Amino acid sequence: MLVSEILAIKGKVLFTIAPNKSVAEAIEIMNEQDVGSLVVFSRGQMVGMLTFREVLQGVRRGAADWQSLAVEDVMIGDPQSASPNMEMDELRRMMVEHHQRYLPVMDGQTLLGVVSFHDVAKAVLEEQSFENRMLKNYIRNWPAQEEEG
Repeated sequence: MLVSEILAIKGKVLFTIAPNKSVAEAIEIMNEQDVGSLVVFSRGQMVGMLTFREVLQGVRRGAADWQSLAVEDVMIGDPQSASPNMEMDELRRMMVEHHQRYLPVMDGQTLLGVVSFHDVAKAVLEEQSFENRMLKNYIRNWPAQEEEG
């Protein structure tokens, strides 16, 4: 299964934020949209990723002043990204090796979407369910063997 197929299952809704916005604003967007990450864009270019992990680290680091922190102070700069033609196994390997639960999917300089570990798990389940149904259907319709006498 390709990353583009995972995006097709998930949908391509994107949530972005500017690097100069506050962490408090980012939390509000993430909470309202029920997403675990935001792609950070500046002047039409992806410059980073913000996930709940970076938000929590920023809150801890900022202590009482955490709300005044800017997204650029806590985001992952220059994050790893996936291509739409990448195989799912390569995607999973990249996510594990780089400890990124969320990966932006880029086609050149164009952001196509974000794939999460959850999206990958859901795609695997759907693929296995489809294969299971196909195998059961094949077995059910297997021609009966006549007994030789």
